[in-house]
Amino acid sequence: MLSSCHAAVVVAFCLSGGAALAQTADPAGGGILAEEGRALAQTCRVCHGLDGVGTNPMIPNIGGQSPEYLSKQLQDFRAERREDPQMSIIARDLGDEDIARLAAWYASISANYKMPN
Repeated sequence: MLSSCHAAVVVAFCLSGGAALAQTADPAGGGILAEEGRALAQTCRVCHGLDGVGTNPMIPNIGGQSPEYLSKQLQDFRAERREDPQMSIIARDLGDEDIARLAAWYASISANYKMPN
């Protein structure tokens, strides 16, 4: 049995991060959702590239980010909790399934980082 404190944490998770997690879950292991996201990412590639690497230093690299993070950012742009001249316009027309597909695509990319010497 959960204490009231634990129950509150579970409810908070379900209302925030859990919703993003549920939206990006893919029973096929990322394959089907990610491939559908690849098709949707044609609009995104202008700024973020198809590989998730920003096309200029002011655009974030999103390839390899977690699907939960990516979903949350797109949801925030769509709900106007986060603002950007381009992203706010693009995200407002995305449905929950579109967001899940895009998040799955960009999360499926392997990002490699090199530490400086």
